[in-house]
Amino acid sequence: MNKSVLSKESFLNFLKERNLIEEGDFDNLYEIYSLVVDAIYEVLAVSNNPFDLYVNHFVIIIYIINEYKFYLSLKNIEKVDGKHQLSEEQIHFIGSLCADKYLTNEKLNYKSESFANRFNPPISTLNLYLNFSLRILESSVSLKSRNDILIKNMLVKALKMGKCILNLLIEGFETEAFSTWRTLHENECIIFCLVKNGTEIFTEYFKHIKYSLAYRGQIKSKEATDKIFEEIKEEMKKHDLKSKDMKKFIEYGYLYVSKEAQNSDVPIKLNFRDGVERVAGLSNYSKVYEMASEIAHSSPLLLFSRREYYFNVTLLNLYETFFRLEIIFEAIFKSLNNDALINQYERLKQVYLGELRSIYQIVKQNFIASNTKLNKSEDAK
Repeated sequence: MNKSVLSKESFLNFLKERNLIEEGDFDNLYEIYSLVVDAIYEVLAVSNNPFDLYVNHFVIIIYIINEYKFYLSLKNIEKVDGKHQLSEEQIHFIGSLCADKYLTNEKLNYKSESFANRFNPPISTLNLYLNFSLRILESSVSLKSRNDILIKNMLVKALKMGKCILNLLIEGFETEAFSTWRTLHENECIIFCLVKNGTEIFTEYFKHIKYSLAYRGQIKSKEATDKIFEEIKEEMKKHDLKSKDMKKFIEYGYLYVSKEAQNSDVPIKLNFRDGVERVAGLSNYSKVYEMASEIAHSSPLLLFSRREYYFNVTLLNLYETFFRLEIIFEAIFKSLNNDALINQYERLKQVYLGELRSIYQIVKQNFIASNTKLNKSEDAK
């Protein structure tokens, strides 16, 4: 096995160009690097796996720099003549940690069996769209209204959760991805509650954020906190609520001003399923939300579940959530009147949104077919 190692000059230039660490520590770091590379190649020399022969020196260096900086802060080691004075024992200790972490985390990293990889079109296409949307929202969208800023921030969080779900599915963590979709669905429902009901509910929502801060002890002034609690009690009286209902009112009381609450003969409830989800117009997801909640709360479904089933359920629900949120994204995006970016978005949408809808239909058809086949097989038993 041919051992490759960066020369000291190349190693130092690499660190200098990227300004990764102070110059006085270069010698310590190169000594650690040499020890780590020796240890790694010694272990890999006896491996029968040809993929183990590749050693990523950049990753090794990043491990070393992070371990070195952490060790210095942990031990509070001071400088002498611009250089941290480490004993050979300390140098070897840091080197040993880095070699172990590289070998274990990079070469022996635990991988759960997965039903898709990041190159799989249902994953990669949606990931492309999420990446574009997030970059635009975080770097290009400039909004002035606090209502628009709130929706933008909630949308950013929702799209980030979408990426998180895809990453969990890629890594083979289907039930964890499904329980994350549950949180995404909650966020989505609040967005739709606000968007559907306009200015008045935004005002109430911001007021209930203030109530929540007071309830959690996040208001610095006791006098201000007491005043807020008096306001909460007055508001609760208007709705004939008892003191035991305070937490529910703080969390969901803004729903009282929604059109659903004002116009329906059936009172809304201060909870998610019969409150937020209903006002959002997404009550048809209550069953799948309930199933995701059981998994999130470690019911037997978490342990005794068909992994492929939850992979497909999660992916399908993520797609459906995305299609709805994309409408909100488009409305915010097009309000900016930036022709160049809007044209870029229109091209993306023209090519990939239709592709995503086609992918969704294929995944859905395959899911229905596989479950029909499974049910017939179980009936035959």
